[in-house]
Amino acid sequence: MSFDVKKTTEEIIQWIRDWFEVNGKGCNAVIGMSGGVDSSAAAWLTREAGYECMGATMRLYDNEILAAEPGTCCSLDDVEDARSVAHRLGMPFYVFNFSQDFREKVMDAFVDAYEKGLTPNPCIECNRHLKFERFLHRAQELDCQYIVTGHYARIRQDEETGRYLLYKAADRAKDQTYFLACLTQEQLAHAAFPLGGLTKEQARAIAEEQGFINARKRDS
Repeated sequence: MSFDVKKTTEEIIQWIRDWFEVNGKGCNAVIGMSGGVDSSAAAWLTREAGYECMGATMRLYDNEILAAEPGTCCSLDDVEDARSVAHRLGMPFYVFNFSQDFREKVMDAFVDAYEKGLTPNPCIECNRHLKFERFLHRAQELDCQYIVTGHYARIRQDEETGRYLLYKAADRAKDQTYFLACLTQEQLAHAAFPLGGLTKEQARAIAEEQGFINARKRDS
């Protein structure tokens, strides 16, 4: 490999410590685990930074047949992969049932907009209403002030204005800021994206080094 994984991960771990300390939050975080390699690497980085973590996956479907389809977001296989990684990291693991919210806020909204000739983006609406709203609220109910995900993006706080700003990821090929531009100041203040300074190859290298079951899993 042309990069120093150990050096880079140490820098990211220190960044996580600094980010949590600067923002004055507690030391508990819920890791949004999709079952993929990115959220698994983010979970390991956060735990290595010394924080109490728990893993959680969103259940988005009531239909077990649909949820079992390969390639479906948050499928049953994804849940089991996430559970396996959480177990390997010694973290509690939960499944949050947001199927009703997903239908109302994402699926029904998509159909309604499409019928009006618009071009809705369900991933943006899922981030807006589920991952960084319902998921965050559930995390806070569990006394966790942060949600950590495997998104490729970076958050910085402007020293003069105090506003939280969203920056592109180091890996421009994987940058996901377009899907996160809808996040509010409150949501950005309680989110952390450990992979913002890494490349996809580095995230996979972490997963392989830790022996995660999904280390070579294809992207969804």
